[in-house]
Amino acid sequence: MVDVDSAAVWPDDADDVEEAVLSNWFVREGTTVEEGETVCEIQIEKVSVDVPAPASGTLTERTVAENEDFRRGDTLGRIET
Repeated sequence: MVDVDSAAVWPDDADDVEEAVLSNWFVREGTTVEEGETVCEIQIEKVSVDVPAPASGTLTERTVAENEDFRRGDTLGRIET
């Protein structure tokens, strides 16, 4: 199991920002993804950031819903490898 970790994609120029919004999921639970494939998009202070899959496998859980706030370092989802 591999976590889709928000800290891995947090921009360096947003170090002073601790919260963001998950704006869009591009894959549903149960969908097979390839490592590097964009699985969701987050919004940090009006900047959109694509979140790639950290590993190939099946997205088994989305722990943050669309339009939901989360903190840097939170797990956004889980991939079964």
